[in-house]
Amino acid sequence: METAEHVDGLMTDLSRSCGTFRVLVGVTGSVASLKLPLLVSQLLQLPGVDVRAVTTEHAKHFYNSAEVSVKIYSDMDEWELWTQRTDPVLHIELRRWADLLVIAPLDANTLGKIANGICDNLLTCVVRAWDTSRPLLFCPAMNTAMWQHPITAQQVSRLTEFGYVEIPCIAKKLVCGDEGKGAMAEVSTIVSVVNQYLQKPDETSQTTCTSHCIVHSASTKTNRK
Repeated sequence: METAEHVDGLMTDLSRSCGTFRVLVGVTGSVASLKLPLLVSQLLQLPGVDVRAVTTEHAKHFYNSAEVSVKIYSDMDEWELWTQRTDPVLHIELRRWADLLVIAPLDANTLGKIANGICDNLLTCVVRAWDTSRPLLFCPAMNTAMWQHPITAQQVSRLTEFGYVEIPCIAKKLVCGDEGKGAMAEVSTIVSVVNQYLQKPDETSQTTCTSHCIVHSASTKTNRK
């Protein structure tokens, strides 16, 4: 009985609301995940925006779920939702629900998984099933030494080849004490980029070229502050 109620609750939560732009926030195992409450809060301030979050298990270490005002989906929800052939599959339902997916932060581990097509948790399954006509934004975040490793540039390039849009990381003093590039883009920058994707229901999706122009414009505005 409890399982049935849980399934009903998940599906009710994902009921599509007319007139809203649905943003799915993916969060992975980087210390920048502690900004999830702020990111969600600021996204919800955008007109007509509805937000849900998908977390990896390691990301849970860095944020307090009580401070996040929207439903956060995890691997447990994926497996509890499905018990028989007629049950919905959560990563497919999330893919259908969202108009835009932004992964913030995207840690080195999940970057490597996505670049190589690995889908071993709820978030990476959503990515693997993602409708590429819809925007997928990613915000790398990792230690400077990890960022400078040659494979990182290759993997970021692979994601952009898929049509995904990078919101570049920035240079600053990291939580670990190192100073250099690798910090996740500022929340204000991420929200600004998402805001530029808001469009009327009858408008077509942005092209990849336009997507890159949007990110460049938002980054330039931030750098000028």
